Amino acid sequence: MLKNLLGLLSVDMGIDLGTANTLVSVRGKGVILSEPSVVAVQKGTHAVLLRGLAVGQVAKEMEGKTPGSIDAIRPLKDGVISDFDVTEAMLAYFIRKAANRRWGFRPRVVIAVPSGITAIERRAVTNSAERAGARRVFLIDEPMAAAIGIGLPIEEPQGSMVVDIGGGTTEVAVISLAGMVTCKSIRIAGDEMDAAIIAYLAETYNLQVGQPTAEKIKRQIGSAWPDEESVIEVKGQDRVAGLPRRATVRSEEIREALAKPLGAIVEAIKQTLEETPPELAADLIDRGIVVTGGGALLRGLDRMLAHETGVAVTIAEEPMTSVAHGTAILLERLDLLSTILDGNPNGF
Repeated sequence: MLKNLLGLLSVDMGIDLGTANTLVSVRGKGVILSEPSVVAVQKGTHAVLLRGLAVGQVAKEMEGKTPGSIDAIRPLKDGVISDFDVTEAMLAYFIRKAANRRWGFRPRVVIAVPSGITAIERRAVTNSAERAGARRVFLIDEPMAAAIGIGLPIEEPQGSMVVDIGGGTTEVAVISLAGMVTCKSIRIAGDEMDAAIIAYLAETYNLQVGQPTAEKIKRQIGSAWPDEESVIEVKGQDRVAGLPRRATVRSEEIREALAKPLGAIVEAIKQTLEETPPELAADLIDRGIVVTGGGALLRGLDRMLAHETGVAVTIAEEPMTSVAHGTAILLERLDLLSTILDGNPNGF
């Protein structure tokens, strides 16, 4: 009786636990929270700063601007947990916030994770979520969640292909009959693009910038395919003199800087297509490839991928929230969750 009562009163959640951003969906409400996966901690102790709710957007605004006693860190790297204690604190904060700070009841949680992580890494996610307050935890691969979130007919006997470009990983999968037939997971995505921009500015302009500035440049003038060219004024620190300095950077230069990480993503897509059975590959000629994730927002990405693969490419309507929407749908479709998890999901 008590177990049934707890189930009725809990707030079931879906979590897109991303390297750059974490999104939380609640059953019946959809995506209700989207914040950076950043936590401010006391340097040397990794004790989370509680007084200012230094998690998420508040913590991100501290990146690169903290005093010596504080670090603003990302507890996930390349889609996996790199700091267990901080991840647990971050998850606990997001779960409480999504549950409207309701205490006493532990939610059941579906978490989307990169398809390429190891069994040990999956266990780390589960343990962190349970310690953060989840009553039960179910893991689903990100490309599957993304495909569900954008409405691909994953249960039908035909091929659907999704490319999810997040902050830490790029997930490529061909899906049919509620299963991933072929998939690739590479740890090259948005963060690698930012790092490539940082390296380019350091080498070409002798200008040192931080990750937030590189991300801003990528959003404003970054592109994967020639288009209307533009320029941006970049402010940073001279690597030799150590003094503040600015430089004017052209969009074609940023496109050149992004060529290597984008090339790795193209190669992962091509390898997945090569490993796809012929009948499913034939389906993709008509259905094309759908791109999701924050990386899908890079200008000209669809044209570049279509040129490289010879397959039509579409950017999802809401690429940033596709995975989170997928977890929300699974909270409503327990039969589908059971099928994907290959059996009864332990009485969800």
